[in-house]
Amino acid sequence: MVAARIVSLIPSATEIVAALGCTDRMVGRSHECDVPSTVATLPICSEPRIDVNGTSREIDDRVKAALQDALSVYRVHTDVLQELQPSVILTQAQCDVCAVNLSDVQESVCELTGCDPAVVSLTPMQLSDVWDDIRRVAAALEIPERGEAVVAELQRRLNDLRTVTSAQPQRPRVACIEWIEPLMAAGNWIPELVEIAGGESLLSKAGEHSPWLEWDALVQSDPDRIVVVPCGYGIERTAGEMPTLESHPAWSQLRAVQSGDVYLIDGHHFFNRPGPRLVESAEILAEILHPEAARFGHEGTGWRRWG
Repeated sequence: MVAARIVSLIPSATEIVAALGCTDRMVGRSHECDVPSTVATLPICSEPRIDVNGTSREIDDRVKAALQDALSVYRVHTDVLQELQPSVILTQAQCDVCAVNLSDVQESVCELTGCDPAVVSLTPMQLSDVWDDIRRVAAALEIPERGEAVVAELQRRLNDLRTVTSAQPQRPRVACIEWIEPLMAAGNWIPELVEIAGGESLLSKAGEHSPWLEWDALVQSDPDRIVVVPCGYGIERTAGEMPTLESHPAWSQLRAVQSGDVYLIDGHHFFNRPGPRLVESAEILAEILHPEAARFGHEGTGWRRWG
C-alpha cells in the first residue's frame, strides 16, 4: 500500500491528521495551519484574497464585498498542488468565510494532471459531526480503527469533564461572542462545549450557524459570564478590539461586566477549530465557569480575564 500524500487546507483537519499519527504523510498545508509546529516547513497551498488586517468591522466589510462580487474569500494555489501531486486533499464545506471551500478545491483539482486526489470535505456543525469528520479522515487514510480510537479518547475526556462540572451547585448563564462588530453570538458546537463545561449557553443553538446578534438581545439575556472568542483571533488581537464593545452604551449595564466576569479566549487556536482541541476548549470554559473544580493550566495561554 502506497502511503497517502496529504494536503490539508484547513487547520482543524491538520490537527486531525496529527491526532491520527499521520503528520509525516502531509506534503502541503493551508496558510493558517500551524499546529503541530512541524507543518510550518510544508508548502503553502492557499491564501486569503482579502486583507485580513484591520478591525472586525473592516474585515467584515471586505468579506461581504467579496461575496457580493461572487468572489471566494480564499485562493487555492493550483500550481503548488500540481507540484505536490497529492492523493488526498482535506477541505471543508461548513463556512465560506472561515477557510477554503469545497467548490474552490474541486475547481483546482479539475486542472491537475498526473494525479486524481480524493477530496475529503469536512462539514461540522456540532460535536457529533466532528467525531464523524475524524472517522472520515481516518477512512480516507485507510486507518479506520485509529479514527475510532481517537474519537473514543476525546469523548472519554469530555465525559470525565462533564462528571466534574455537573456536580457543581451553580450553572452560570454564558454569552459567547464570536464577532465583535457587527455583533455575533457563537453557535455550532460551542453551546455544547458550554453545557459540558457546566454552563447554560445563551443566544445561540447547538448545531446551528452562529447568528448575528442585536445589542438589545444581549442586554435582555444579561449573562453571568461573557466569553469573547472572535473567529480567527488570538487573545491579544481580541484585547485590541475590546474598546469597541466598551464604547457601546449598553456594555456597562451588563451583569457580567459589572462583576468583572468578561473573559478573552484564543479562539483561533481552540474554539474555532473543530478538531481534537475542542476538548481543551471545553476545559478552558470549565476553568472560567468553575475555577474551584476545574484546573487544567490554560489560563494565560488559552484565556484570560478582561479588565
